[in-house]
Amino acid sequence: MAHSRLGLAEGWGNLQSVRFNQDMSSFVTSFQDGLRIFNIDPIREQAHYTEEAVGSVAHADMLYRSNLVALVSGGKRPKFAENTVMIFDDASGKMVLEFTFPDPVLAVRLKRDKMIAVCRNQIHVFSFPNNCRKLFSVDTRDNPLGLCEVSPLRTGDREVMVFPGYKTGSVQMMDLFTSETRVSSAPVVVNAHRNELVCIAINQSGNMVATASTKGTLIRIWDTAKRVQLVELRRGADQARIYCINFSCSDEWLCCSSDKGTVHIFALQDYKLNKRSALASIGVPGAYAGSQWSLASFTVPQECACICAFVSSGHIAAVCLDGSFHKYHFSADGIINQAKYDVITELCEDCDWLSMRNQ
Repeated sequence: MAHSRLGLAEGWGNLQSVRFNQDMSSFVTSFQDGLRIFNIDPIREQAHYTEEAVGSVAHADMLYRSNLVALVSGGKRPKFAENTVMIFDDASGKMVLEFTFPDPVLAVRLKRDKMIAVCRNQIHVFSFPNNCRKLFSVDTRDNPLGLCEVSPLRTGDREVMVFPGYKTGSVQMMDLFTSETRVSSAPVVVNAHRNELVCIAINQSGNMVATASTKGTLIRIWDTAKRVQLVELRRGADQARIYCINFSCSDEWLCCSSDKGTVHIFALQDYKLNKRSALASIGVPGAYAGSQWSLASFTVPQECACICAFVSSGHIAAVCLDGSFHKYHFSADGIINQAKYDVITELCEDCDWLSMRNQ
């Protein structure tokens, strides 16, 4: 889907992973000593679950701004098994659902009517949160990063889940609606890259998917219905680890973050806004000359894993595993200015309501 398309793999101190919710209005942070949820505009802590309540958390996903949060234990003091997805209900202040699998869960994704658990060689789809039952499972290629995204919205009778295909660098696009109703259909696979996938993203309606490989120089956008490439965007010329790709809710923009410490913004509806290589202007052929470069970018701590998303009109935010929060305003002409900086681990640590809540 269009949200942070990554549960971050490398922990940084006490903070283990970060993920935006489906409409990019909040994000959930998994810590060695619990779970915290933050509102973005304005940036503030809106929930804090202690180590006593939830233990060490490796991955989490929240369902929009509802009272339900899915979490997977992992770290120094786990309270639950790593092959279990726990559903925490903020309204009751306790765990209300438990899903156990044969293998460790590497990622969890929530929809309004489904829960998806991603293991290294299988993806399991359940009805959720009412009348929970397993709908189906799908075998996958070795997927150590737990790559899998699902469109938040259903377009007609189509809701799309994307994950690595069996061939190196390929992405498989599955219609959850037809799979759930047992309508047989051949797997839809696009050969996106020559190298292994390292990051995938899907937009709100599920008609576009973005892919990046271990090389990290290019992001390719694909039409999920027609299975054709729409555009190729260039992050840079040198190899990098791409941490996150995200579509804006309007599909007007796309952003990405990498271990180069730079967050890039690309235009998706008016490609003329994107920059071109100087080689293209003088008619030099080749990959660099033909690629579209970002219209704007800003820097974050280098080599610190980071997720990014468009959080409101003209605003982009990045949350890094060092706890830093960055918000920038950008315009179509490429002008970008910092609007907010904070350290999330220092927010609301001494709030009266927080100390009362944890008693």
